[in-house]
Amino acid sequence: MQSIKTVGILGLGKMGGPMAKHLIAKGFSVLGYDPVPAACAQAAAEGVRVLATAREVASACELAIVVVGFDNQVEAVVYGKDGIVEGAKAGLIVALGSTAAPQYTRTLAARLATRSITLLDIPLTRGERAAVEGRLLILGAGDEAAFEACKPAFSAFASDIFHLGPAGAGQVGKMVNNLILWACTSANDEGLRLGQALGVDPEKLRAALHHSSAQNWAMDFRAEDSGMPWAEKDMNILLREADMVRLSMPLAGTTKEVIKGLKIRMGLGLPDGFE
Repeated sequence: MQSIKTVGILGLGKMGGPMAKHLIAKGFSVLGYDPVPAACAQAAAEGVRVLATAREVASACELAIVVVGFDNQVEAVVYGKDGIVEGAKAGLIVALGSTAAPQYTRTLAARLATRSITLLDIPLTRGERAAVEGRLLILGAGDEAAFEACKPAFSAFASDIFHLGPAGAGQVGKMVNNLILWACTSANDEGLRLGQALGVDPEKLRAALHHSSAQNWAMDFRAEDSGMPWAEKDMNILLREADMVRLSMPLAGTTKEVIKGLKIRMGLGLPDGFE
C-alpha cells in the first residue's frame, strides 16, 4: 500500500476547512473542492490548492476525504457530474467522513470496489470545536491495510482513531454514539428546565452537575448550542436501521421527538436537507 502524500478534501466548510489546515501543518499536500466560493477562498488563504471539481481533486490525490452533510450530497460528490469516480485512478482511497446510513455505506463500498477504489468509512465525532483543535474522534472501518496507510493523515486532525470492522461498521459506531449523545441532550434539557421551574438557577446547577454522577459530554460542551443541525437526521437513520433488523428502540423514538421539540422551542426549524 503506497504512502499517502497528497490528500483531497471534498467539502471545505466548518469541518473540512480545519481538517485541511491541520493536514497542511503536518506536511501533507492538500487539494480541495467546495461549491461554496467563500469556503474555497478561506481554504485557499490557508494553503489549500482549490480545484474546480471533485473530479480534478480525485485525479491528483491518493486519499480523498468526503466531508458533506447528507447521503444525497455524498452520492453527488462521488457519482455526480465531475464527481470523484470520473477522475479517480485505480487504487484511490475514499474516506467517508460524513455521517451516513450503514446500509448505504456498505453498498457504496461495494460499488466503488468495482472501480478499484477503496472506501473507508470514518465518521467524525466531537464536532466543530474538536475539528478546529485537531482532536476529532474517528470511528473507522473498511480495509485494514488501507486504513493503516491513512492513519498518519487521519492523525493530523484526530486525536483518537479506532477501527471497528468492515465498511459500514464505523457508521454503526457513529449511530450508537449519536443515540447516546442526543439522549443525554434530551435528559439535560428536561432536568435543567425542571430545576429552573423549582427555583434553581440552571447555570449554577449545570456547574454542580459537572461534578456529579449525571456529568456527560453533551452538558459539558452544551451540545444544544450547536443548533443540532444533524440530530433529527441521526435519529431517522438509527430508526430505519433498527427497523431493518426488527429491533425495538423505544428510547430512540422518544429521543427523536424530544430533540425535535427542543429545536422547535429554540426556533431552529427544519435542519438542512429536509424537504
